Amino acid sequence: MALDRPDLPLNGLRVFEAALRQGSFTRAAIELRVTQAAVSHQIARLEDRLGVTLFLRTSGGLVPTEEGRALYPVVEHGFDAIARVLDRITGQRHIEILNVGVVTTFAVGWLLPRLAAFQHSHPAIDLRISTNNNRVEILREGLDMAIRYGAGNWTGLKAELLVDAPLSPLCAPSVADRLATPDDLGREVLLRSYRGDEWPRWFARVDGACPPLTGPIFDSSVAIANIAVDGGGVALLPVAMFIRHIDEGRLVQPFAAQVSAGSYYLTWPADRPATPEMADFAKWLHAELLDENDTGYAEYRDKGVSEIS
Repeated sequence: MALDRPDLPLNGLRVFEAALRQGSFTRAAIELRVTQAAVSHQIARLEDRLGVTLFLRTSGGLVPTEEGRALYPVVEHGFDAIARVLDRITGQRHIEILNVGVVTTFAVGWLLPRLAAFQHSHPAIDLRISTNNNRVEILREGLDMAIRYGAGNWTGLKAELLVDAPLSPLCAPSVADRLATPDDLGREVLLRSYRGDEWPRWFARVDGACPPLTGPIFDSSVAIANIAVDGGGVALLPVAMFIRHIDEGRLVQPFAAQVSAGSYYLTWPADRPATPEMADFAKWLHAELLDENDTGYAEYRDKGVSEIS
């Protein structure tokens, strides 16, 4: 059904964009400074106007339908284009907001120390970081992109490899003094993540038998690393994310053997066109990771450049 231009439901489209980005009628109402009932009414009017359902209301929150997911990037980019033109007309400097979810290990181990450099080189981008434990829903959380750890095969997302992150045991120097061979690990506390196959795979890599694994399970490599620093056990961690801990002598890598369990990827919705800000952030990430003077990452400098366009 074609829309007559004089009857374009601009208010409804604006409310729709905010509701999908925020993942909630309540949060959209707060952003738009109206009541939740007003948001619900505008969405109902828009759905009636279009003749489709845009959201499914579930106990877990708003879930966009196929029609809602198709409409969102068009509306988002349309409003962005209007804002940019208005800024040029009025002579104002346009600042674009870029919301990125980042798994905590990558954020703490690599990204956060470099944010000042990004802001310096991209002053027109307001970068907003949300950390997570590798569980993130880009659209529902109002994100543009997410950096996550895994195999790079997430449904509905495009994924671009940033850096490989093989795992190796790391521990405090006092613990490392007791480790002459991998068999000595059987007398230590082996700190575990929720991915239960990591230690067995590492012991298979060194042709050893994995000892019984007991004790608490953690969902954060940063938490595991902090325990290891305090001498509370041996952690199996992505070494590239803890280079500073090693350089500062807080952690030691007692054995050279590593096992690949995943990589860090930059991801974004497959059905959403990339904005110039998304492309700039992706290219900056690759440039930093491939910098031959960046300690700990020189081995990855041949990975190429971003394909986001």
